[in-house]
Amino acid sequence: MTENVKTNFFSQAWLVLLLAICFGAMLAGMQIALGPTIEANKVNETLERVPEMVFGADRARELADREQAVDVTPLTVGVDKAGKTVRYSVFEAKTDGQLAGWVTKTAGQGYADKIEMLIGFDPQVEKITGIFVLDQKETPGLGNKIVTDEWRSQFVAKSTGQSLAAVKGKAKAGNEIDAITGATISSKAVTDIINTAVVDLREPLITKAKGM
Repeated sequence: MTENVKTNFFSQAWLVLLLAICFGAMLAGMQIALGPTIEANKVNETLERVPEMVFGADRARELADREQAVDVTPLTVGVDKAGKTVRYSVFEAKTDGQLAGWVTKTAGQGYADKIEMLIGFDPQVEKITGIFVLDQKETPGLGNKIVTDEWRSQFVAKSTGQSLAAVKGKAKAGNEIDAITGATISSKAVTDIINTAVVDLREPLITKAKGM
């Protein structure tokens, strides 16, 4: 009787292990298969968001209604940091041949996982013109509120001359952002991502703007 119990136990354990391996392999295979499609969708979403990140949603819709073209040129900007080159995907936006602004794709660690974002700047990188969260896995009902229009709107027109800070309570200083209640870490993660991008890209983008 005891031997039968042991045999059944080990048989079931091996079955569970085998199922776990098969399930893991299936998930990995799906990730590999869907990976290029997911990335392609992100690229398309990025290109569609560029006018909004530069002009704001209302102005972008107005330009679209008037069929006024916004020419978007993808660029790669390399930044030397601690002996390594960090590469940013940057999108140059022009209307009527004139530089209208920049949008960069960037990412950083959030509370739960990586946060991927778009950040818009004016031509001289003096102000933030918009932010958009491309991907996040923050806590539902708390940290994932970083995607809401209401919270993101705080960043519009903020100066790049001073590092942003997410604060509990009510923001008072010009560089402060109201942190999401119960999600200070997620809020701070977003401001850290933006601050890093500003430090890295301000001079390279200003140089490019002058050379146009």
